Amino acid sequence: MCGIAGVLGGEIAPQTILRMTRALSHRGPDDEGVWVDPEAGIGFGHRRLSIIDVSAAGHQPMQSAGGRFVITFNGEIYNYPDLRAELEAQGHQVAWRGHSDTEILLAGFDFWGVRSTLERAKGMFALALWDKKDRTLILARDRLGEKPLYYGRQNGVSSPFLFGSELKALTQHPGFSQEIDREALDLYVRHLAVPAPLSIYRGISKLLPGTMLTVAAGSDPRVEEYWSGAEVARSGVAAPLALSPEAATDELEALLERVVGRQMISDVPLGAFLSGGVDSSTVVAIMQKLSSRPVKTFTVGFHDEAFNEAPHAKAVADHLGTDHNELYVSGQQAMDVIPRLPEMYDEPFADSSQIPTHLISALARTEVTVALSGDGGDEMFGGYDRYMFAARLWKKVAGIPGPIRSVAGQVMSRIPAGAWTALGDSGRLLPDALRVRRLGEKVQKVAPLLSAPSLDSFYDGVVSAWPREAQLIVDCPAVSRNRSPPDDFRGLGDVERMMLRDMLGYLSDDVLAKVDRAAMAVSLETRVPLLDPEVVAFAWRLPLDLKIRGGTSKWILRQALYRHVPKELIERPKTGFGVPLDDWLRGPLRDWAAALLDPRRLQGEGFFNAPVISGAWNGQLKGQANASRLWTILMFQSWLDATRSTAPSEDVHPAAVAG
Repeated sequence: MCGIAGVLGGEIAPQTILRMTRALSHRGPDDEGVWVDPEAGIGFGHRRLSIIDVSAAGHQPMQSAGGRFVITFNGEIYNYPDLRAELEAQGHQVAWRGHSDTEILLAGFDFWGVRSTLERAKGMFALALWDKKDRTLILARDRLGEKPLYYGRQNGVSSPFLFGSELKALTQHPGFSQEIDREALDLYVRHLAVPAPLSIYRGISKLLPGTMLTVAAGSDPRVEEYWSGAEVARSGVAAPLALSPEAATDELEALLERVVGRQMISDVPLGAFLSGGVDSSTVVAIMQKLSSRPVKTFTVGFHDEAFNEAPHAKAVADHLGTDHNELYVSGQQAMDVIPRLPEMYDEPFADSSQIPTHLISALARTEVTVALSGDGGDEMFGGYDRYMFAARLWKKVAGIPGPIRSVAGQVMSRIPAGAWTALGDSGRLLPDALRVRRLGEKVQKVAPLLSAPSLDSFYDGVVSAWPREAQLIVDCPAVSRNRSPPDDFRGLGDVERMMLRDMLGYLSDDVLAKVDRAAMAVSLETRVPLLDPEVVAFAWRLPLDLKIRGGTSKWILRQALYRHVPKELIERPKTGFGVPLDDWLRGPLRDWAAALLDPRRLQGEGFFNAPVISGAWNGQLKGQANASRLWTILMFQSWLDATRSTAPSEDVHPAAVAG
């Protein structure tokens, strides 16, 4: 895992490239390199975390054997031995300098071409490639968006084209502008993260997963897909596997053994995160089956039982015989992470599980350099309860005329949340079977959605923290884009549409960004076997009733896991990987939050509608569960403070720059 950065166009100062690169030193503490071609107006920087071929033969930026390409590469290509064998079998003669996947990628670009090589490569990556022959820069990102890549020009085609693994690299360029994009801010407060292709800054974009960008100096970039998740989903649903449940489970288990085995290749110590849930337990079970010695596993525990999964993880680890490591942290230790979050995430990010994710990453880094995780299982195998909840509720209301639904929603919204909650908790008015905890919170969430014109719009509201109706952002564009799927979602059922939306949006914008930044902050590489393209394609060919069966989510993944771990160690209510934000904001974080949410400050800054936020804050103090909404504002305010207080990097001595 590494950090990459660079500039195309204008006069390239090597010291600028090195400053951009050193802003990413946490992503690559082992080595650094700079390559500049002043005549062509191109400069690359690289920070290296040595994983495969830790020798000097893996140094980057790296030039292809044929001399045409120069690359700066972040990631891992898991099938690189197969690519090398294929190149050699097809007669491509290369005097290999080492055995790094980067060198093999370059050989593929020379022999097959860029797009064809990307289509063959299975891995996680973000790369920049300079084509000396065509004098073009090519950027590419992996299929699901495991690795980040920002890019853009901020002052027209004549200005420098910047790119980097994180925004902090781009901000080191003297021409960078920190103008905040209010459309991006609007989407952020609803979805907890700024969705691609936007970034928090105007003129800077995130490269979409599964795409490659080509640009020349003084011209507009061209972006094209080399892989389409929507096409994989459509074709998979159209041609489902005709297998019995037992045969499908056999095939899934064999596939996971192949994929996990590939991702266990490393020249440095390797382990895995283990929560004791279905996804991480499945990955660890397969790892242990393939390993000749105990796999190192890691869990963070909390003294608050409502958020503590450590005992479940230990039970699974004991059964599998892993070398298990756990760390119990106090609430104060967890809260101590909060001041570091703005620097860690570089743009506003408000998924509060970022805190335990960083803690478990820091624990793992004490023992290993690479950790496998179970992320992606929910999106691939139907793990979120909201899929069935939204599908059932939409089916009930869709037949009601829109105006009637709209009026009903307005009436429900006018009844105070406390009254609904009192009704849901009342033992005198409702029998036990009909009682609903926090009914007011749920009614307030659902009521505005009743006027939604489609399932896609309805689901957009289900997964939003703040509703669009809140009018939270001052001077927000009148029409802000949302995550409504394109027309090529045709042929998918209701649940499948929601799963694909999450795979193409929530997964890369939130889940994978969270893990990447939390882990790379401590120079830990993470790998996600359940997002291997073979697993993704297989999952979309599975009939839905093998994923969600009899009310059980991830049914087939559970069947594969139960061959290794007893069912009773896994079956329990889903808790997620969270922290007690509600209690923290009413307790130890109250003064910190109050200062950031002060109405005078909000009005002076001019980003947020202060009365709306003050209402949510007052409700939080009175016992309403507004923490997830308020966390979006708090993380933006903290990030804003951090960007204002960040000092420019020190000057770099010319002697430190290699030509």
